[in-house]
Amino acid sequence: MTVSLRLPVAADYAVIAGWIADAAACACWAGPQLAYPFDPGQLPQLLQVQPGASYVLCQGDADILGFGQYRLRQPGVAHLCRIAIAPQARGRGLGKTLCSLLLAEAVRAHGVAAASLRVYRDNPAARAIYAGLGFVEVEAESTPEVLWMHAQLSCAGPATPLPAAGAATSS
Repeated sequence: MTVSLRLPVAADYAVIAGWIADAAACACWAGPQLAYPFDPGQLPQLLQVQPGASYVLCQGDADILGFGQYRLRQPGVAHLCRIAIAPQARGRGLGKTLCSLLLAEAVRAHGVAAASLRVYRDNPAARAIYAGLGFVEVEAESTPEVLWMHAQLSCAGPATPLPAAGAATSS
């Protein structure tokens, strides 16, 4: 299956909102800054990251498979945030694909050399994805609930080989 990143359009946010079932899922996805329930029409403003960017992971022109963002924490460091894969698409390696493409885009657009993220300790699937991309836990920056993770990037992105930005193949 060939997937690619594109900028989200207004209709995408209604689809993404449907992936968030309750307040706990919302907090896990978007952190405490986004109150549940929320108006899907307001998501473009509520999720705005500057400087940074939001993307959807799609298959072809129609199927939205994921959503993710990066923001520039400081010069040279991209922070991945609000990563979500559509419930029906989970378990197919798309989380790793989405994160790889986001990192490749941050390297391409901003020349970042490092990346960071936060992940709940009780989310082993996400932790495994991030570790597989070269992220390491930074306990000194973590809390009892949330792990801080960091990765050094090559000029092509994470230490793992990446497809070209904008397209990937996942089986």
